[in-house]
Amino acid sequence: MAHIGALSYRYPGGGAECLRDVDLEVAPGELIVLAGRSGSGKTTLLRACCGLVPHYYGGEVTGAIEIAGLDVRHHGPAELGGAVGLVAQDPETQVVSTTVRGELALPLEIRGEPPAARARAVEEVALALGIPHLLDRSADSLSGGELQRVALAAALVGRPSLVLLDEPTSQLDPVAGDELIGLLRRLNEEWGLAVVLAEHRLERCLAAADRVLALVEGGIAFDGSPAEFLQWALASDAALATPAARLFDLAGLGPAPVGVKAARAQLAGQGVDLRAGSGQEVRSDAEASPKASRRRSGSSPALEVRDLWVELDDGAGPRDVLRGIDLVLDSGERVALMGRNGAGKTTLLRAAAGLVTPARGRISTHRGCALLAQSPGDLLVRERVADELPGEAGRRALAWVGLEWAAEADPRDLSGGERQRLALALVMAGRGEDEGVPGLVALDEPTRGMDRSRKDELAGWAGGLAERGASVVVATHDVEFASVFAQRVVLLGDGELIADGPVAEILSGGWYFATEVARILGVPGAISPQRGAELLRRHLAAKAEVLR
Repeated sequence: MAHIGALSYRYPGGGAECLRDVDLEVAPGELIVLAGRSGSGKTTLLRACCGLVPHYYGGEVTGAIEIAGLDVRHHGPAELGGAVGLVAQDPETQVVSTTVRGELALPLEIRGEPPAARARAVEEVALALGIPHLLDRSADSLSGGELQRVALAAALVGRPSLVLLDEPTSQLDPVAGDELIGLLRRLNEEWGLAVVLAEHRLERCLAAADRVLALVEGGIAFDGSPAEFLQWALASDAALATPAARLFDLAGLGPAPVGVKAARAQLAGQGVDLRAGSGQEVRSDAEASPKASRRRSGSSPALEVRDLWVELDDGAGPRDVLRGIDLVLDSGERVALMGRNGAGKTTLLRAAAGLVTPARGRISTHRGCALLAQSPGDLLVRERVADELPGEAGRRALAWVGLEWAAEADPRDLSGGERQRLALALVMAGRGEDEGVPGLVALDEPTRGMDRSRKDELAGWAGGLAERGASVVVATHDVEFASVFAQRVVLLGDGELIADGPVAEILSGGWYFATEVARILGVPGAISPQRGAELLRRHLAAKAEVLR
């Protein structure tokens, strides 16, 4: 299906190699997960597999790349399109038609498929991905998660033999993310579709994988089974290990399990059942933190929303995107804004920033709002990173996000996680020192493309802003990040506020909005691997004492 031999690649303008001596074989019907830290080369490798490298990005290539019998060095994306489908990290850059139906039909039109065949294929792929209700929507009315599913549908509609996916679950809610991985596994098993999937949230996809490749600084550092990968990650780079693997490692409980089901089976085999006897509720890391910020005496709310209704036209007519929202965020709060795709999270943040006009109700902020939008590419317009953030303030901002090394690079050549960090630095540096910390800092899916170490840095930075008086609200589908960062969770559903409370209360006991460790242990609370391991050790010690 795919053969890569001794592949090395450097983007235009010099600099270090992004891929180094990569050897890779992808067999028909194989499902491979690409793991690695932000900037390790995952996105570049996927670009090479579909011809974007070198035909679109240019640069220096050595070695062999052969996909479906075609030499990629001499055949570009157009010639490879029938065999390879790509879902890029930024799906909004892939969607070019005005309607979803038109977007899905476009690849088939280019191939000259007759109208009846196009209509049938579009209907089938829409049903498979659960998006028939989106077919007549305008593309610019879709949420980030909806765009992600449309981009995947467009990649699959032509029935390629290989599909490449770059962070496909990064903007999907937990339900949609699980459904997507299940669909890929089904297509892989029943139709022989080869899948290469780059992902940071490995707990979502490892159980479906045949193989895992780990990239380190552009080279393949590991190639093996998911179980072997977790053992390698714990020994070599724990930031790549899943929460379940870290839980078992910290608790000293033997081999790392692949997935919740395997973890529960291993615990049951050792006679561990916390649900039957612990009676202990463990608070989340965020709640337990002594630095939890509270509203300053006499201060105004950072955000006040009263009976907010927002109406938008999605191409099929106007509809209420937000309905009767009442919400107050105090200074110093750390809030996770959650809910399924299309629930209204982005619209609420845009309304707070003054980018959306309410149909009725009111929304006000104290000391303004700094918004990092869902699409970092919208903010990046220069050809050099240094030009995006000039001067001493820009240099400090680059150092803060760990991108000082990329000052001379083109922002388009950065990985998705690196672009996200660059946009974050741009938003904050753009306020100027005299403006101080805004009353509200709103981040829309900021962990997209970030590995766990970068997410931890983001949580620390956001906590620092809260300490200085800002209310920090993060729209996210990343339950693990929310459990570490947030004190409070606001949950939206179909444009309405359906839950609002402490993180341990909202991220507890649900089917999907719960951490992996909480689902494994079956106890309430938004539990981290560290706290879960502590609970397991206490449980095992008490059990051993009884047996003496």
